[in-house]
Amino acid sequence: MLQTGVKAPSFKGVNQKGETVSLSDFKGKKVILYFYPKDNTPGCTAEACSLNDKNEYFLEKGIVVIGVSADSVQSHVKFADKFGLAFSLIADTEKEILQAYEVWGEKKNYGKSYMGIIRTTYVISEDGIIEAVFPKVDTKTHAEQIISALGL
Repeated sequence: MLQTGVKAPSFKGVNQKGETVSLSDFKGKKVILYFYPKDNTPGCTAEACSLNDKNEYFLEKGIVVIGVSADSVQSHVKFADKFGLAFSLIADTEKEILQAYEVWGEKKNYGKSYMGIIRTTYVISEDGIIEAVFPKVDTKTHAEQIISALGL
């Protein structure tokens, strides 16, 4: 997992609107970059909705929310439409962004090991430095976790 104080890896991917999104698009803005395992699952839906509920607040503070998973663009379209998500969801089917941010790794569930996305959120400063890391995400109140940690 990447640590605070390091330069955030640059990335580029396609969102649910078919737009190419890259970190460099947001120079001068803070970015909440959150990685989640799967569209339309209970925990990932709760996390996305928590962030979406505060999206306007974040935008007023100059903060952009971006979600990333290995799901396809089509999956992201359905997920964003179903829940009215107002921020970009990047489809990282090749797992390049996931690996650059060190969130693709071994997970365990019911005693079985498998490779998957380790739910993690990074807050990236206006000048591209990781300023906060959330390795333990409370999916229902994640927006409040971030707001509290950043003193917003």
